[in-house]
Amino acid sequence: MQKNNTIVSIKKRLVSVGPGIITAALVFGPGSLTITSKMGAMYGFNMIWVVALSVFFMMSYTEMGARIGMVSKNSLLGEIRGRWGKGTAIIIGLGIFLITSSFQAGNTIGAGLAFAELTETSTIPWVIGFTALGISLLFFKSFYKVLERIMLAMVGLMLASFFITLVLAQPNLADVLQGFVPTLPKGAEILTIALIASSFSIVGVFYQAYLVKEKGWKKEELKQGKRESLTGIFILGLISAFIMINAAAVLHPKGVEVKSALDMGLALEPLFGKITALIFMLGLFGASFSSLVGNATIGGALFADAFSLGNRLDNKNVKLLIMLVMVVGAVIALSFGKLPLELIIFAQAITIVLAPMIAVALLLIANDQNIMGEQKNNITQNITCSLGLLLLLFLAGNHIYFLFIK
Repeated sequence: MQKNNTIVSIKKRLVSVGPGIITAALVFGPGSLTITSKMGAMYGFNMIWVVALSVFFMMSYTEMGARIGMVSKNSLLGEIRGRWGKGTAIIIGLGIFLITSSFQAGNTIGAGLAFAELTETSTIPWVIGFTALGISLLFFKSFYKVLERIMLAMVGLMLASFFITLVLAQPNLADVLQGFVPTLPKGAEILTIALIASSFSIVGVFYQAYLVKEKGWKKEELKQGKRESLTGIFILGLISAFIMINAAAVLHPKGVEVKSALDMGLALEPLFGKITALIFMLGLFGASFSSLVGNATIGGALFADAFSLGNRLDNKNVKLLIMLVMVVGAVIALSFGKLPLELIIFAQAITIVLAPMIAVALLLIANDQNIMGEQKNNITQNITCSLGLLLLLFLAGNHIYFLFIK
């Protein structure tokens, strides 16, 4: 009887982690996998603290986004529209749509590459097939429930794949713990900035306010909602740490260079056999396909809400715009075979302006007594999230320097 109750409790817990798991899955894509693998391969265990720092600020902002979503009567862009006008809402919604559309090709290519490598075939049919699969999910009656289950499955696949690889790698525990002590090896600045930028996703945080509404959580579920949202981000941190530790334990001692997420999987084969490489490739697919669907969902939903066309995932306009992001990603992937440098620069340029702007909007709304009531930010939350804003401004400054000055 006790065993049955435990199983029921676990099932209920898994079902309730939806919004946080979705955010974690869409944030951790092939780009994040590449950066964490590269950092582990180049600098060993020294940079694990960067993962912890990024996850700390991501958790702080995700809790705030979830709280806003559960307490506010309107959507987040609706609150922004009411407070600062239609123009501000359109700038944020359109900006996020352009960012997600720009990076969508990378997610599409990552999903295709994983299976193309496993089957030794062209990426083209896989890119088309996985895009069609993503679009087909939109035709389910309850897209949110389908999205939740898919993301849970993909996160589970990533956790299992990278944990098994970790067990095989057998890292030294003392070295792993030492990696939580902040150090900055010479030449690691650019990758450190890239890892923080990919892990501390303010766009993902922004959409968390929408996901909790899709879940149906309200003020009465605040405690549960905040806890489960943070659980998802903690899992994001675990996945990132697993990959960095794998690369540090396996690739760093041998001086193996990582240029893409695919390189990490291929490097494992001669060391641990084809099965290990297969397991890692499945993790790469999980990261890519979850971002393919989640990234498009954010872009489509927020674009629609920016122009007052709806914001719920069962809305026809929202589904059409989600489909548009997926199609754009597939077209770019098939045309170029990779994410063009011009698109990366374009997306980064928009992010420079948009990320701090979104963070400021979240902070102001979270401190608005009329919207939040007794659930407005306390002093500790304001200090933590203000430090996160300073970090975003620092990242923006560095982006400006590397893109336009250096």
